[in-house]
Amino acid sequence: MVIAIRLFGKNQLSQLNAGDVVLLLLISNAVQNAMVGQDTSLQGGLIAALVLFVANFIVKRLMFSSQKFESFLEDDPVILVKDGIADQHALNKVKISMGELEEAVREHGVDGIEHVKLSILEVDGNISVISQDEKSKQTHYSRIKRKNKKKYR
Repeated sequence: MVIAIRLFGKNQLSQLNAGDVVLLLLISNAVQNAMVGQDTSLQGGLIAALVLFVANFIVKRLMFSSQKFESFLEDDPVILVKDGIADQHALNKVKISMGELEEAVREHGVDGIEHVKLSILEVDGNISVISQDEKSKQTHYSRIKRKNKKKYR
């Protein structure tokens, strides 16, 4: 497992999404079956884990090279607040309460929603907040997809 993590990069650990969690569960199940199932050889578990890691690597590469494939597997970022106005429809769609949004805004060091220039629910589940105050720094790296840049201006 350590070798596979080293080979596939640290960003795989820092940005777990639903697909990555499923992959981890599948790998743990495959290795567990190899340890206590009928095929108790180390080779069986390693082959199963390797196949899953390679399949995940191929899917990630396809997502990187094909915008259509990526948008099929992952949602787009959702704008929650723009110019101090919360989008209630977007909040309802992603099931975030006003209290949760206000908490996220405070965690980013912004006094209130009315002082937010832009707040986005990122594809990894994090909420990015950009303050209207020019002196205040952005407190979370915002990974906006190229095709959606026009929406955020």
